[in-house]
Amino acid sequence: MATLSTLLSIIGWIILAPVALVGTVFAVETAIGLVAGLRRPAAPPIAPQDIALVIPAHDEAAGIGTILGRLKAVLTPGVRMLVVADNCTDDTAAVARAAGAEVIARHDASRRGKGFALAFGRDHLRAQPPRAAIVIDADCVADPGALERIAALAVATGRPVQSAYLFSPRRDAAPMVQISNFAFLVKNLIRQNGARAIGAPALLTGSGMAFPWEIFGRAALATDNIVEDLALGVDLTREGHAPIFDPQALTWTQPSTEGGTLTQRTRWENGFMTVARKQALPLIGEALRKGRPALLWTGLHLLTPPLALLMALNLGAALLLGLLALIGMPSAPFAAATALFGVNALLVLAAWALHGRAHMGLGTILRLPLYMLWKLPIYLRLVRGGETRWIRTERE
Repeated sequence: MATLSTLLSIIGWIILAPVALVGTVFAVETAIGLVAGLRRPAAPPIAPQDIALVIPAHDEAAGIGTILGRLKAVLTPGVRMLVVADNCTDDTAAVARAAGAEVIARHDASRRGKGFALAFGRDHLRAQPPRAAIVIDADCVADPGALERIAALAVATGRPVQSAYLFSPRRDAAPMVQISNFAFLVKNLIRQNGARAIGAPALLTGSGMAFPWEIFGRAALATDNIVEDLALGVDLTREGHAPIFDPQALTWTQPSTEGGTLTQRTRWENGFMTVARKQALPLIGEALRKGRPALLWTGLHLLTPPLALLMALNLGAALLLGLLALIGMPSAPFAAATALFGVNALLVLAAWALHGRAHMGLGTILRLPLYMLWKLPIYLRLVRGGETRWIRTERE
C-alpha cells in the first residue's frame, strides 16, 4: 500500500510540475510588476528630425486620417511620419497623404504581412536614415511625449525600447471584450514591468516600439511570421541587444467588437504559442550552456501560456489531482496546485484593483469562467495550424 501511495505521489508531482513552473513565472512577474512602480528615468532628448515613425497600413482608409491627426497633435513638430500602404484595396495611401504623412505604396500579393511592409519602409528610409525608427500600427495613438521618450532611450542605450501597448478603456464594450482587454493589460504592462524590475528583457509587442537605426537598419524584418515583433525581440536578445520596457510611455489602440477581438486574439495567441513552441526550450538550453540569465527568463516567459489558458490548466490540474487524492494519492500535490491557483487568482484581482478598474467592473470578473470557454476556438484553431494572415482588425 505504501508503494502504491508513493507511486501516486510521484505521478501527482509529475502532473503538477509543468503547471507549477509556468504558474510561478506568472506569479513572479505579476507580483513584482504590481509593487515595482512604473517610474523609469528618461534619456536625454534627441532632435525631432532624428526620429521617423514607420506606420504599416493595410486597408486603413476609414480611420487612418483621424489617427494621423491625433499623432501629429502629440508629436514634436519635425518628426517624420512614413505610412507604408501595403497591398491596399482602398484609398489608404490617398487619405494618409491628404493628412500630411509621407506615403509609399507596396504591391506584392505573394509576400504579404507587416514584416514585409516594415522592410519596405526601412529601405525607403535608407536614403536619409533617422537616428531612431519607431514602429506604430495604423490604428494606434500615444500619450504626448511618449514616442519621443522611447526614441531617446533607444538611441541612448543602443537597444530597442517597447512602450506599454494597451487598449483604451471601454466599460461599455461587451463583457468578453472587457476581460480580454484587461488580460492584455496584465501581459503588456504588469508582467512586462515585473520582468523589467528583475532585469529581464522585454518582449516586443508590435506597436510603440523604438529602435536605434543601427539595429533597425539590419534587423530581419521581411518575414511572414504573424508575430514578427515577438520573434524579432527574441532574436535581438540572443544577439545581446535585449529590448527594454518603458512603462511610462503609453501607446493606445481602440478595442474591437466581440467578433473582431476573438479574431485578433486568435492571431496573436496562435502566433505567440507557435514562437514559444519553437524557441522556448532552445532558449533555456542556450541560457544554461552559456550562463545567460536574460535568455533563461525569456524562455520561461515564452513557456507561460496566456492568462486564460494558464488559469484553465492550473484549475484542471487541481481538479485532476483532487480526484487522484480521493483514490489514495497523498494530498500534497493537490494542495500545492490549489494554492498556486489561489495565489494567481489573487494576483489577478490585485491587478484589477490597481490598474484594471477603468477596463471592467467587478461584476464582469464573475464572467471569467465564461471567458475561458469563449477562448476555446483560439486553441482549436492552433491545433488546426493557427492564423498566418495579416488581417485588419474590425473596430467599433
